[in-house]
Amino acid sequence: MEDAYERLATALDRLANGFPRTESGVELKILRKMVSAEEAAVACAMTATPEPVGRIAERAGIEVREASQILKELARREFVWVSSTPGARGFRLAPFIVGSYEAGLLHGREPEFAQLMEEYFGGAGGALLMAPQPALHRTVPARAAVKSEWVLPYDDVRTILLEARSFTLGDCVCRVQQELLDSRRCDFPVKACLWFSKSEAAGREGAISQEEALAFLDEIEKIGLVHTVSNVQEGHGYVCNCCGCCCGLLRGINEWGIHDSVAQANYYAEIDQDLCTACAVCFGRCQVNAISESDGGYVVDRALCIGCGLCVTGCADGAVTLRPKPPEEVVAPPPNFAAWEQQRLQDRGLA
Repeated sequence: MEDAYERLATALDRLANGFPRTESGVELKILRKMVSAEEAAVACAMTATPEPVGRIAERAGIEVREASQILKELARREFVWVSSTPGARGFRLAPFIVGSYEAGLLHGREPEFAQLMEEYFGGAGGALLMAPQPALHRTVPARAAVKSEWVLPYDDVRTILLEARSFTLGDCVCRVQQELLDSRRCDFPVKACLWFSKSEAAGREGAISQEEALAFLDEIEKIGLVHTVSNVQEGHGYVCNCCGCCCGLLRGINEWGIHDSVAQANYYAEIDQDLCTACAVCFGRCQVNAISESDGGYVVDRALCIGCGLCVTGCADGAVTLRPKPPEEVVAPPPNFAAWEQQRLQDRGLA
């Protein structure tokens, strides 16, 4: 019979986000760092559907009181999610990414855990996790690179933030991981992830105002980080601001050959060769190596361009433009997280 960690790994991999198994078994070492054997025995009895404590306890073969204590502790560490949606009240297993991995590393900040994650991402686990579609994240263009009259609503990061009421600025899990490994190659700020909600959250650590949130995004675009969000049209809760050397998903493109690890925005950059002065600023700002030197100037590889617009906002000569893709190339993200889960399960053959 499989032990609790084996069963938990299987349960996590049944979720839409996935938690692919590897030949090395490093994923089991990761889970042993995150939860106790008793906690794993309860968590592996959970699914993506919020359920009451009693049902989970029965499946796990323990008393309701014990299950309740374990679930509350797992919820505190964000290994499980608590739902209060009418008709779906209860606990569900949180996905590994985006979910319990980020919470676990940021709460614990253990170098050993960071090293295990690096082994998992750099081995078969990363490719198997990032390759299924729809992608976990998608790119949204820099605010200053798009025109309000043609930007799609779900690509307008300013509109997304204006719909929220509370904002929190937190640490980037990817840069924290590289710092714990003493292998960070950039000097971009660690505190670079913006969380937001349509509900009030007064007094939360890291809380900032809407005005400060918008100003923060302006600054992030100036220094050259890529905005990415959950790959849905509605229901966003965060904006990650990514670099190609630390971000696990952009490293999927740059280091591990996973072209679609991040969904491209529905735009592409174009450089006017008559205006280009070959200053190489766009080349330095591109986080996915989509710009190269050619005939004394610079050109964009459309196949590699993710549509972030950083080359546009960095060009002092006005030589770079972000253009909408033609209608036949536009790929709309799933309308919400439930639809995203269903599409991804289908792609993984688990629907």
